[in-house]
Amino acid sequence: MQQEPPRASSARWRGLSVFQWLATASAISGLAILVWLRPDALGPLAVTVAGAGFLTVCFWRILLVALSGRRRDPTVPFATGELPRYTILVALHDEAEVMAQLVSRLARIDYPADRLQGLLILESHDRPTIDAALAAARPSWLDLFIAPPGRPQTKPRALNCALPHVTGELLTVYDAEDEPDPLQLREAAARFAGDTSGRLACLQAPLRIRTGHRRTDPSPFLDRQFAAEYASLFETALPGMARLGLPFPLGGTSNHFRVDVLRAVGGWDAFNVTEDADLGFRLWDRGWRLGVTSRPTWETPPGRVYDWLPQRTRWLKGYMQTLGVHTRRPWRLGLRGMFALLMTVGAGVASAVAHGPSVAWVVATVLVAGVAGLPPQTPAPALAVLSLGAVSAWLSCGIGARRAGVPYGPADMIAAPAYWALQSLAALHAGWRLLREPFAWDKTRHRRDEPAAEGAGVPAHAVLDETARNRLSASHAAAPQPVA
Repeated sequence: MQQEPPRASSARWRGLSVFQWLATASAISGLAILVWLRPDALGPLAVTVAGAGFLTVCFWRILLVALSGRRRDPTVPFATGELPRYTILVALHDEAEVMAQLVSRLARIDYPADRLQGLLILESHDRPTIDAALAAARPSWLDLFIAPPGRPQTKPRALNCALPHVTGELLTVYDAEDEPDPLQLREAAARFAGDTSGRLACLQAPLRIRTGHRRTDPSPFLDRQFAAEYASLFETALPGMARLGLPFPLGGTSNHFRVDVLRAVGGWDAFNVTEDADLGFRLWDRGWRLGVTSRPTWETPPGRVYDWLPQRTRWLKGYMQTLGVHTRRPWRLGLRGMFALLMTVGAGVASAVAHGPSVAWVVATVLVAGVAGLPPQTPAPALAVLSLGAVSAWLSCGIGARRAGVPYGPADMIAAPAYWALQSLAALHAGWRLLREPFAWDKTRHRRDEPAAEGAGVPAHAVLDETARNRLSASHAAAPQPVA
């Protein structure tokens, strides 16, 4: 039976809770009273509130950079015979192009084969991907799982379909383009074993973006900015929040779970298009704790704007859904949890909305002043707030990029505001899609890396058994069409 969270904790319910209705009515009433009594105070108050919020985010980002320095958490070394059983889930749709590459990378994972279960979760109608998976030389522990037809057709629904068939004590999720560090599972298993509190439910591995890989559709500007953005999040923000013991939005891949806890909270929300962000806070809501690991997973950037924009639109739409779900009963998160939600998911949406207008305002001010032959007349407080925001973002990206080993230099810093402004376009699109198609999954196309880049440095133990037979999980029998 497919798992799912309760209705009140799911994006499937699109209405407002009693608390949200009361909060909305109070805000509208307060605004109406202010306009009636002191209309002249509305503008200054809005500027003050926005500036205070912006400064809070800036100082918060700087604090996380300071707290995110490398720290080795004590772990329990495992003898190979003591390692817990581990399950790897990979939900795939229209991924025939990268199937052989994905299987090759998964085969390099350094973990005892008799303690591994891997499921490639495929949609029953996606015959090209099924055929590619059947043709791939899969290791003995990697099987196919055919998800039954149903709606919504999303990654979290596919994961939920497979969850009842998971046999591992621990579980991780990878994506089609991922290349995980071969020792990542061993590190996560040791971290879970070393948890003396008994409340650690999930570990997030850092995601790092390759910018020097060979591709047929390179986009240097977007690739480098995307890599720096990931480095800022996974090398500074999340480690800093983990050190403070706060919840955070998980990445959509390379998160490692205790299976019993994941089942207890209902799995993933099939109707939230950023199920990872939602699940991090839902675990906290139920009293569990999150952490981070050091061994990364490498990914390829989405590529050009026509691939980047749908992906960013989906992320922002999912952030909006997550905000809506977790503000229905905000007291369940507590003050610390609610603060973390606002500083991550809330700030992510707000900054995406504000970036474009802010950059446009600065550019327009400079251009108008230049045409008039006058110095720009910009309010000093506003300029100081914007400058601090840029500095904090550059600091987080720069330090994160150095830790991740990705490039980020002066030229990237100068170009960053143009990248930030692009996110306002995605935010506008996300708001529209949330109203019209809230559960539609904007698929990111994944392309195979060039063979020269893919074959480098493959360890001898990772060579696949070319004689491996095709393997299907027992659950494939429920598929409405044959798969072999």
